Amino acid sequence: MTFVPNHHIAPRVARIRPSPTAEISERLRELRAAGRTVINLGEGELDFDTPTHVKKAGIDAILADDTKYTAVAGTAALKHAIIEKFRAENGLAFTPDQVIAGTGAKQLIFNALLATVREGDEVVVPAPYWVSYPDMVRLADGTPRIVACEENAGWKLRAETLAGAITPRTRWLLLNSPNNPTGALYSADDLRALADVLKHHEHVLVMSDDIYEHILHEGEFATLAQVAPALRGRILTVNGVSKAYSMTGWRLGYAAGPSWLIAEMEKLQSQSTSNPSSISQAATIAALRGEPDFLRPELKTRRDEAVDILSKAPDLRCHASAAAFYLFVNCAGALGKRTPEGQEIATDTDLARFLVDRAGVGTVAGQAFGASPFLRIAYAVPRDELRTACMQIVEACGLLR
Repeated sequence: MTFVPNHHIAPRVARIRPSPTAEISERLRELRAAGRTVINLGEGELDFDTPTHVKKAGIDAILADDTKYTAVAGTAALKHAIIEKFRAENGLAFTPDQVIAGTGAKQLIFNALLATVREGDEVVVPAPYWVSYPDMVRLADGTPRIVACEENAGWKLRAETLAGAITPRTRWLLLNSPNNPTGALYSADDLRALADVLKHHEHVLVMSDDIYEHILHEGEFATLAQVAPALRGRILTVNGVSKAYSMTGWRLGYAAGPSWLIAEMEKLQSQSTSNPSSISQAATIAALRGEPDFLRPELKTRRDEAVDILSKAPDLRCHASAAAFYLFVNCAGALGKRTPEGQEIATDTDLARFLVDRAGVGTVAGQAFGASPFLRIAYAVPRDELRTACMQIVEACGLLR
């Protein structure tokens, strides 16, 4: 009998796609192994070191043998630090049963969806979106309802658009501000306008993904639970230390929301990963008690330099983003042109592949985020590498005819 692997794969896995950012990174690794010099502007990971006092807290935890299981939702000390963070920075009051820590914000988002979404439920996902949102909804047996946001509206979901997207089957709205991939930042007034719509739809839960909260270049941060207290009973606010403290590998996220939802998320977590790393929890306490804004000046300088260089490419339209560390570059001018080898650039994916092969620079096509034709460029690499990469992008685009 012939072994057929596909017969053993669950249908839920067939609904999802591999991470587009991982694909770009793999192609760059291949080129690097072949001796090419490459620069990856496709990954959402900062090159900054984790702050020294945070690393020391992790080391101290190891030396103190703080290396055992903890409570599934996190230690009492970590929960206290999370509660204090929300109080001091966002004006939000939570109790320990309303707080959970997990193995990254990504896990907590997935746990929340898995705990609440039934087959046939819809989840409103504004586009451009973080690449994982639709696939996590599908894994939870839900249907992502992709709602396009317009470039000329600052890539933000409008109240009238949200009103038109909500149906009796809507279970969640996923709201990400500052946004990946656009860097768009919702003001308090923007959020109040959305809250005015949501107050008429009590069956809709809201996921507020605030992971880029501290990476702002212009404007002020606001979160929905802060500006719409009447909705707090159905808002899950998700955050973590991966971006603001350059702690991606520590895998520590946290969330706060209604106790009934946190309890169900904890139940799921108890049967999957259990508690997040005890060492990462200790380091996170130190991070949350420290200064989160050490990244901003350097990232703003990088943003401005990247915009200045990329604006010299005639086929690219590039605007400075208000927050996060991404540029979402309009590349419509390149479509329909041909490479020196005669291959047509028909899509933003074609252009991203061309930039990898010709310029040795990784970017991510807007198609991966639900918006074309755009490129996401992460200015998360050292400044000299960023300048070189942007100049190589401009040079490569100049070869298109």
